[in-house]
Amino acid sequence: MAAGGANAARHVAIIMDGNGRWAKKRALPRALGHKRGVEAVRTLVRSLEDTEIECLTLYAFSSENWKRPEDEVDDLMNLMRSFIKSDLPEFIENGVRLEIVGDWQALAPDIVEMLEDALHRTAGGKRTVAVALNYGSQQEIARAAQLAANEGPVTVDAIERHLHTVDLPPLDLLIRTSGEVRLSNFLLWQAAYAEMLFLDVLWPDFTPDHLKDALARFASRERRYGGR
Repeated sequence: MAAGGANAARHVAIIMDGNGRWAKKRALPRALGHKRGVEAVRTLVRSLEDTEIECLTLYAFSSENWKRPEDEVDDLMNLMRSFIKSDLPEFIENGVRLEIVGDWQALAPDIVEMLEDALHRTAGGKRTVAVALNYGSQQEIARAAQLAANEGPVTVDAIERHLHTVDLPPLDLLIRTSGEVRLSNFLLWQAAYAEMLFLDVLWPDFTPDHLKDALARFASRERRYGGR
């Protein structure tokens, strides 16, 4: 277990950016960049037992990613199928609970069926990996506000009860790779008081050591939540 104590990040989210640029730099197909990105996810999830992270949320496929070329979307969906098949037994063995955030039930029926099975079979896990699929934060907030309005006054608490992340710990640290400095419609509500870290490393090159360094930098920060 890593050191950290009161300043340890319980919930870390990552915008996994840079697969395409990683492949382009090497004159490789974008599909291979995405494949290497999945391998980086696998390695990172395996390293979580050496941290105090209770929940890792990964931005895997946004609601805007449907605008990408059809063949690239197909590659991403096939990678998702492959990852679920290959890594679900390891999730179960290591006590990792899978959570899905976003409008994932609008995905292909076979993927929905695979995800429902994975959610059921990992439900007893002690550490959570949440995957954002077909997710857009503005859409999430609008939906939550509408549901809250149907029940009564629209308050902060009422909206939070209807967010996709209602069962997850408060977000502590949000990391984006690839050098881009923007949130890209990811966890806008949840990031209100989260610490943010933007790294120049492309996602396929992200390692557990990068995460360890990010956690150490988080632990050194003073969080005031609007106070002094």
